[in-house]
Amino acid sequence: MPKVTLHIDGEVVQQDVKDHANLVVLAGIKQFPKLKYGCGMGKCTKCTCRVIEGADQLDPPNWKEQKMLGENLDEGYRLTCQLTVKDDLEITQEDIKLKKKKKLIQESTTG
Repeated sequence: MPKVTLHIDGEVVQQDVKDHANLVVLAGIKQFPKLKYGCGMGKCTKCTCRVIEGADQLDPPNWKEQKMLGENLDEGYRLTCQLTVKDDLEITQEDIKLKKKKKLIQESTTG
């Protein structure tokens, strides 16, 4: 069973989880209660974490993470609702500082 270590609110929580578990699903059924989360569908970013160890054991970021996190992925940020835990993982939800995504502004000219 993989062990997940979560740094949150000044605490370190360690817990064994079932292979291929999703932490937000576990949080929703009170089996990983300290995890911060919102929609569970990759739309709100409330479940954002930074991976400290074990990133190489995770699947690559999917399109939802790419859309919502953009260049923050390069800093080790992931959406816990989109992660499948297959091996030991250490994450933090402390001091999450996401860079704002740059929006393209279209200018129209009238003539």
